[in-house]
Amino acid sequence: MPVNKLDKSKLKPLKKKKTSGKRERKASSSGRKRQDEPLVWFRPEAKRWYILLSLSMIISILLFPSILTPPKAYELGDVADRDIKASREFLVENSALTEKDRQEAVRAVLSVYDFDPTATGVVSKIKEAFEAGRNFIAKFLELSYSYDSSAVTSEKALADHLENENVFKSQFFGILDIPYNEKLIGIFIKNDFSHEAEKAVSGLVTDLFHSGVVGNKMMLMSQSGKGIILHNIHDGKEDKILDLERFYDLKTAGKFIKERGKVLTRGVKPKELAKVSLELAAALIKPNLTFNKRETALRKEEARKSVKPFYFKVKKGEMLIREGGRITPEHLLKLSEQYKFLKQKEMLGRVPAMAILIAFLLSSMYFVGLFSNKSSGPEVKDLLFNAVTLLLIFLVVIAFNSVAFEVARGFHFFSPKALLFAVPVASGAMLISIFHGMGVAASFSLIIAVLACLVIDGRVEFFVYFFISSLVAAYGVRRYREGAALIKAGLKVSVCNIILALSIEALYGSFFTLEALIAFCSALIGGVLVGIVATGILPLIEMSFSYTTDIKLLELANLDKPLLRELMVQAPGSYHHSVIVSNLVEASARAVSANPVLAKVAAYYHDIGKIKKPLYFIENQRDRENKHEKLAPSMSSLILISHVKDGVELAKKYKLGKEIIDIIKQHHGTSLITFFFEKAKKQGEKKGDKYFQVGEEDFRYPGPKPQTKEAGLVMLADVVEAASKTLVDPTPARIQGMVQKIVNKIFSDGQLDECELTLKDLHEIAKSFNKTLGGIFHHRVEYPEPVAKITSAHNREDVGGGKGGPTKEGKNGDTDQLLSENSRAGKREDKGEDSESLKRLGLS
Repeated sequence: MPVNKLDKSKLKPLKKKKTSGKRERKASSSGRKRQDEPLVWFRPEAKRWYILLSLSMIISILLFPSILTPPKAYELGDVADRDIKASREFLVENSALTEKDRQEAVRAVLSVYDFDPTATGVVSKIKEAFEAGRNFIAKFLELSYSYDSSAVTSEKALADHLENENVFKSQFFGILDIPYNEKLIGIFIKNDFSHEAEKAVSGLVTDLFHSGVVGNKMMLMSQSGKGIILHNIHDGKEDKILDLERFYDLKTAGKFIKERGKVLTRGVKPKELAKVSLELAAALIKPNLTFNKRETALRKEEARKSVKPFYFKVKKGEMLIREGGRITPEHLLKLSEQYKFLKQKEMLGRVPAMAILIAFLLSSMYFVGLFSNKSSGPEVKDLLFNAVTLLLIFLVVIAFNSVAFEVARGFHFFSPKALLFAVPVASGAMLISIFHGMGVAASFSLIIAVLACLVIDGRVEFFVYFFISSLVAAYGVRRYREGAALIKAGLKVSVCNIILALSIEALYGSFFTLEALIAFCSALIGGVLVGIVATGILPLIEMSFSYTTDIKLLELANLDKPLLRELMVQAPGSYHHSVIVSNLVEASARAVSANPVLAKVAAYYHDIGKIKKPLYFIENQRDRENKHEKLAPSMSSLILISHVKDGVELAKKYKLGKEIIDIIKQHHGTSLITFFFEKAKKQGEKKGDKYFQVGEEDFRYPGPKPQTKEAGLVMLADVVEAASKTLVDPTPARIQGMVQKIVNKIFSDGQLDECELTLKDLHEIAKSFNKTLGGIFHHRVEYPEPVAKITSAHNREDVGGGKGGPTKEGKNGDTDQLLSENSRAGKREDKGEDSESLKRLGLS
């Protein structure tokens, strides 16, 4: 037969295999693996870093968009070619107003005049001069008495007197520091420098100097509107003087002496002495109030410097100039201030700095495993989905922020802050929670809250608002089973948003204003938008990233699906087997915190590959001929292994989703097809070829091993359900022993090494399997004799006790029914051994 020829050709390479051949084959296979491995730059880990760094740079550029479009430089008189708005809030110095304020400050400074109330000791000089005069008179009289009356003596005395008189006169005017006046000194000598004259002169000078004498009265009176600062040069005391009329100039001082002198010289006799006394007083008058130009200038400069520049605030989003407007000095001032911030050289420093900060934030989340719900780290697809979602929500925040400022500009009874409560930031966390779980969604919530806070000028209260609303949204869809769950979660977000928004308004003192009402409505709309946006985007994400949600799984769980109906028609035994397996895994999934919906649906479809060759599997043969009897063991193993490949192809054709496809691939792991492996070994031994060896790898499924809890559950349930069909008398004890033995065998074979099932989980799974199988193989009630015959026949048919039932199963060696050849022999002997082994593994 052609089949036998094909089998012999298959078996030929198995002959005369030596150890060196094995090593060569392993070396060649390892060499091929090394050649197939991608370069370091194209490995998944490198791709993950590309995504994180690219996302950081894109977000940084979006925070500083002017780096891509340098601002146009305008000059005075140019026409604006577009509307220009303030990209941020800044202050602009008004040079004209600043200079005006400085000039006013300078004008407000009072002139400083130095005041000498004693006129540098004029009174003491008067006293000294008159005292010197009286001494001169006394000496003259003394000298006159000392000479005799002779002519010679008289002439000599006269000559000495004249000489002394001239010296005294010069000394007298030198003391008083006034011009020489022969007539004035002569009258004072004639009247012996009268004490009354001295008193009159001193009184006049004292009164005048106490009032103050200024050299330039016109200059002084120019300060009459604000006054002057009178600085006493003796004690440093300063007084502000408003009444400037009290001061005399030299002219008015002369008039004062004439008027005041009439009173003071009444006691001075003769009149000529009184007259010269007034003349002497007038000669002694000099300004004792002088303008301190240097001190005044210093005070004016200090006042000028003390004036702070005058700024006016330009609000973010404020229109600087409209399209078609002519650039005025005021426009140019505002534009130049904005361009200082938008200079590309400065922005080139800010963008990398912001990119580094964001990259560290994202990397820290990545390193601590908060970007994935898998212990092995996120897949490239998952990280790309997180990055795209983060970027889209970030763009929505930027757009919403701009719109809020534009809308608020047209109204004056609320600020843009009140509209920002409507931003649907939480929709991103909701989507992440649906596909990756609550843990990843919480990390996403933190990151998007930080980035949204940066967009709206770093307001901490909005960080709290966005973070909490995102957590509420993620928590609301943690068990996403129906489409309405998104809207319900959105309403929960609305309630949370309203409470937070009103709290923030109360924090700013706007609780009893119209703005609080606007904030209330915005928060309500924001929560509803979260549900609507998530509902609209969800199907697109499922198609774009090939994700499978629980909603889609529930749709696939419909037994009227074309693929399941075809399985039921073409392979009814496999269909029934899949239904029982789904019951086993659904109950067990809840016990080990796995996804029961995914496990159940995957169990429905895990054997769909048997549709193509249904009669090669024992559960579909019934009483028909066993097709494996005419095939070589290697060919039988290829047919059994092919149902996994065929199942994957059908799953891809019907778009069942990556999760189900992975479980179809993994539900046999790399387990050994024991029956045909042993059969091949026996055939080799019968031929007596000492060089004949059977390669175990040719009788193993290609794998991979189960990577998730759900895949591990399907593997265990698949084998347990198949083996349960071989039990002759399925008592609870026998069911328990069979389950423990199978779990032990799969665990010992290392098939569960790569999934997250623990020993505790295996214990819970075994308990759940025992409970479910105990319900399936329950004891029936004894019927009366006429019915008993029918019932016993029915029971034998249920457990496969009909003609050729168990025998055919064992001979077919279906891997879905492992251990069938040993299930009825030595059960009691194996029970003790199994219990001991399971105790060592912690499974009993």
